[in-house]
Amino acid sequence: MVKSRRVQVLLILVVLSFLLIHFLPCSNNAHMEKKPSPVHILILSSWRSGSSFTGQIFSQHPSVFYLMEPAWHVWVTMYQNSAKVLHMAVRDLVRSVFLCDMSVFDAYMSSQKKKSDLFQWETSRALCSPPACDSFSRSDIITAGNCKTICGKYPFSKVEEACKTYSHVAIKEVRFFDLKVLYPLLTDPSLNLKIIHLVRDPRAVFRSRENTMADLKRDSNIVVGSQKTKGEMGPYNTMQVICKSHVEIYKAGSQAVPSFLKDRYLLVRYEDIVRDPLARAAQMYRFAELHFTPELQKWVHNITHGKGHGAQAFDIGSRDAVRVSQAWRKTLPFQKIEKVQNVCKDAMDLLGYRLVQSEEEQKNMSLDLLFAQN
Repeated sequence: MVKSRRVQVLLILVVLSFLLIHFLPCSNNAHMEKKPSPVHILILSSWRSGSSFTGQIFSQHPSVFYLMEPAWHVWVTMYQNSAKVLHMAVRDLVRSVFLCDMSVFDAYMSSQKKKSDLFQWETSRALCSPPACDSFSRSDIITAGNCKTICGKYPFSKVEEACKTYSHVAIKEVRFFDLKVLYPLLTDPSLNLKIIHLVRDPRAVFRSRENTMADLKRDSNIVVGSQKTKGEMGPYNTMQVICKSHVEIYKAGSQAVPSFLKDRYLLVRYEDIVRDPLARAAQMYRFAELHFTPELQKWVHNITHGKGHGAQAFDIGSRDAVRVSQAWRKTLPFQKIEKVQNVCKDAMDLLGYRLVQSEEEQKNMSLDLLFAQN
């Protein structure tokens, strides 16, 4: 009798052990299933390179939380320093934003800050839709003007709250001049970072910078020092530093010697985007693991086939994108073109921009010939 009970107890223990091993882990896994790790996208560019528009290609995607140049706050607060000195502070801020830790802005903004104190916050569709603003749907295409009018009253805490609800976090930044500065982010196990390196013809950049010189004065001083921004050569000194940085970034990214850079760097030329917006947007979305929805395809087509001139800094309204990208050929004197080509020759050669040799060639060369060196 005692022996029989022992056998029964042993059988019960065996059965319980079996149930614990085979069923409880499944139940636990169901509760512990983690959502996929966010994808982090850094649009790396320089001023007046079409980066605001390219940023909008990501911002308008319903799966993307986007911020435009958050490191503006670092440079405004610490403007006495050089760009090289500020690299680390910029990198730390960008990392925190990617991780949706917005407490990093406490060092650069008032303790009474609101969402509307964040630089160019209204260009982020994510900050113009729930949970950051209840006036629009997350699937809406939202213009900065409409957002700014309606969504500015929400508290700053909504920035972090919104960020944590997206599968992708994208940042557009113009304050990195060396890809190696980003290596710690590329090797950080908490990040899944992909870099889109956006470049534009230096002659077009120079012409656009001339039109927005007052807006860029502080940034230019940080890039080259206030003394080197003065006089006739001041604008060319700035362009030389910018062009050199693009060369170094491209070499580091395209050679991809470190294994952690493999498949995580993509060079995109602005001129190629405006010549074939749908194809290039699709390429960037594939790289970023995003679906190109029919609504976004329509928006990309419409915003690049309008009649606007894109004259205002940060203006991302509908425009004739091809014509805007080539405006320098009709408005920039050939003497200035020669100077830009001289200080940016290495970048132009490497990135596939053909030099023009005369004023006549400048006016008459077809767009295909101008960018034939793909």
